[in-house]
Amino acid sequence: MKETCVSSPTREVIIGPERPFVLIGERINPTGRKKLSEELAVGDLSRVEKDALAQAQAGAHMLDVNCGIPMSDEAALLAEAVRLVQSVVDLPLCIDSSIVAALEAGLSAYKGKALVNSVTGEEERLESVLPMVAEYGAAVIGISNDETGISYDPDVRFEVAKKIVERAISFGIPRNDVIIDPLAMPVGAVNDAGAALFAIVRRVREELGVNTVCGASNISFGLPNRHALNEAFVPMAIAAGMTCAITNPLESGMRFAIQAADVMMGHDENCSRWLSANRPSDDGSGGRRRRGRRR
Repeated sequence: MKETCVSSPTREVIIGPERPFVLIGERINPTGRKKLSEELAVGDLSRVEKDALAQAQAGAHMLDVNCGIPMSDEAALLAEAVRLVQSVVDLPLCIDSSIVAALEAGLSAYKGKALVNSVTGEEERLESVLPMVAEYGAAVIGISNDETGISYDPDVRFEVAKKIVERAISFGIPRNDVIIDPLAMPVGAVNDAGAALFAIVRRVREELGVNTVCGASNISFGLPNRHALNEAFVPMAIAAGMTCAITNPLESGMRFAIQAADVMMGHDENCSRWLSANRPSDDGSGGRRRRGRRR
């Protein structure tokens, strides 16, 4: 199985099954964040800057950037946000929009090799997004739904994933630059949502040879104590073969769950990053929650 490389001008992140898990910070997204939406609507990006700095400090390896709000020039806003974020942190970015023009504006503003979020199996989307991804030499997230919607059947979602990978290759995008999102559905509504996702992840790894990602918090939507569910879900997804996730690096429980999974998977040599994050401080008050460098 091949590795996916993304980069900023000064930092490279490699996503792969034998690498430490990649945490993509989710906070620069107005969905469910009323204050950020209101600020973006009037062109105020100060919270975007703060969120970028906070997530980088917390240990995110990449940042997702989404500026999708109604009645706005999303293309101009996303390009401005990309430039701002790159001016304050050196992490590679995941450029996130459902609007093709906004994706292109974000890519044109980006310095380095970005990850595009996303393309689905719908014909119109494949034909509009994949040539652009190839033109900019980016990597792309392929989401396992198409014109028929999101199937509850993991075999159907796998076939959509297979179609996306094959079409990407036909447009000149290397297989290793496609990352599949098998879709984490709310387990409170779909009882086998977790098991189905784990099954798709294994098939994608074994049969398609590409990396996988998901929006981790989707799994717990609508349930109480969501943090506990998310922190159980991500290590299980890692054990199934998932290599990165879009989640909140400000949640210490999630960070430590991922670090612990890396230890158990043999992806933290000599447990060095775990020891760095958990050694007692000089005053004996607790662990040092520092970010380990990626290999």
